[in-house]
Amino acid sequence: MWIKKIWNKLGSGLITGVADDEPSAIATYAIAGSKFGLAMLWVSLFSLPFMIAIQEMSGRIGRVSGRGLAGNMKRFYPKPLVFLIALLVVSVNTVNIGADMSAMAHSLSAIFSFPEKASAIVMTLIILGLVVLLPYQKIFTIFKWTALSLFAYVFTTFTVHQDWPTVLRHLVVPQIILSKEFFFIFIAFFGTTISPYLFFWQANQEVEERIIEQCKPGQICRLKPIISEKELKSLRLDTRIGMSFSNIITFFIIVLTSSTLFRAGINDIESLADMASALKPLAGDYAQILFTFGIVSSGFLAIPVLAGSAAYVVAEVFGWSEGLTKTFTKAKEFYGVIIASTLVGLLIPLLGFHPVKALLYTSIFYGLISPIVIFMIIHMANNKKIMGKNVNSRPLNVMGHLTFCIMLFLALTVFFVLPR
Repeated sequence: MWIKKIWNKLGSGLITGVADDEPSAIATYAIAGSKFGLAMLWVSLFSLPFMIAIQEMSGRIGRVSGRGLAGNMKRFYPKPLVFLIALLVVSVNTVNIGADMSAMAHSLSAIFSFPEKASAIVMTLIILGLVVLLPYQKIFTIFKWTALSLFAYVFTTFTVHQDWPTVLRHLVVPQIILSKEFFFIFIAFFGTTISPYLFFWQANQEVEERIIEQCKPGQICRLKPIISEKELKSLRLDTRIGMSFSNIITFFIIVLTSSTLFRAGINDIESLADMASALKPLAGDYAQILFTFGIVSSGFLAIPVLAGSAAYVVAEVFGWSEGLTKTFTKAKEFYGVIIASTLVGLLIPLLGFHPVKALLYTSIFYGLISPIVIFMIIHMANNKKIMGKNVNSRPLNVMGHLTFCIMLFLALTVFFVLPR
């Protein structure tokens, strides 16, 4: 069956796309829908080719070079710059982990009356147990099936009457509202959609997949330098499906919150749990449960990705043994970073922080870091010392440079729209 064949071919591109819809992203898209209705819906379509271009470059760098982005940066860029990027990525990822954990715990406690802090601790232990103890292939399988849970937002959207001709018009016709608040959310939207941690994660996952394909379990081997066109074609398909899936979910989150919260005049929500609770009288009990289910399941996938991408960066910068294909005993420092960043992030829910603004500002911070990392990715993807004959095509370069210009413009705009 063709669906099964495609499903089996999907890998790091799908996981990366799904991880893009983590709780801070859900918060950003939900705020966009509740505050501005369908006005920002077009961004979910407009941003797609830029997402695909940068993620494809990142994946190609990992697949061709056999190293992650940080590993290649260390070889070809000034060390102070690489250390700065590593510090920024790890710091923002850690805050994002905490904000996501807080959103998950608060959302669960709102429905099931679980103690919020206890929920956060239990979920942290479960996530760390899965990542540290399970073999890579099992983790990867869990991630793939978890991806399907985000269809909760699709199902929830169809519990509410939609004016689909109007929805489709807003999808293809750009709308700009000249207000400081609109531009603030707009910048956060791009920041959470095109996030640096996704670049690092996908590059390293391509390396992991090459290790699985070419090496026997537990064996150290030298990766073959030759990359076939079939591998790159599979990578492109995987990336495009993953990013498209991500933005389809974005589309439905905005449509859902626009047709419920915005229509009811509920524009200021302090937490995702409050947002889910507000859906109950507007769209029924199932809407609240499905919305919360989406938050929790997305967090279970995104937190390992956030912690894992931080660990890849640190391990490659310091030359440590790294990779989820390795056991804890063979990559103690790598897993130590995963554990440390997750536990530090846990302090956010334990200290009682759970407002939507924490999630929103995480998206803004990613938007500030993105232009620097994107510029370096474009340079690496055109460096023959890294890519050999597999340097970027002209169309990929055009899309990459357009992405850089957009993200740089938005990063500079932050200083004009941030609340004073």
